Amino acid sequence: MYTIVFKGLITNNVAEKVLDLFDEMKIEPNQFILSTLFNACAKLCNDRAMKIGKELLAKMPENYRDNNIISTSAIDMLMKFG
Repeated sequence: MYTIVFKGLITNNVAEKVLDLFDEMKIEPNQFILSTLFNACAKLCNDRAMKIGKELLAKMPENYRDNNIISTSAIDMLMKFG
């Protein structure tokens, strides 16, 4: 359910709200939420997004690293950060 809300916010150009909600919820992101959070960070490409995105990447479970969707989202985010 969170993924749908997050994707809707990103689509409507309010990706900052995605990070706000994620901070408030204090949930452990599953593979779908993690990919969506990387997309939100890539869309924002500001200092806060960079900090959160890199933290998420560092804490990402090892078994998610083989997931092509998550890896592609993470690479896209990192490329936008420069």
